[in-house]
Amino acid sequence: MQAVLNHKPTICEDKEAKLDTLLKMLIDADAKTKSDVENRIVNMGEGIANLLVDRLQRVKGTQRGVIAMSLIRLGECSIAPLKRLALESKEFQWIANYLISEI
Repeated sequence: MQAVLNHKPTICEDKEAKLDTLLKMLIDADAKTKSDVENRIVNMGEGIANLLVDRLQRVKGTQRGVIAMSLIRLGECSIAPLKRLALESKEFQWIANYLISEI
């Protein structure tokens, strides 16, 4: 029990928790909030690309759209995880290929 109480989140866990919080903000969000959330995701930096590709497969609607735009804005660092997605998932292959073409 003490080990659980003393657990300090890693940088990766911090980014994951922050991303999940931002994605929750998109539920019933207005345009200004959507834009703000997208900017905040992009400002998290290149290290977030793998996590975004993972979340791309789990969410729908506005959340998926904001993730897609964030991946495009992050640019080159998004290509490798999107290529992996295209190879691993027939369902998401077209999405991955489209996003790569937009980068």
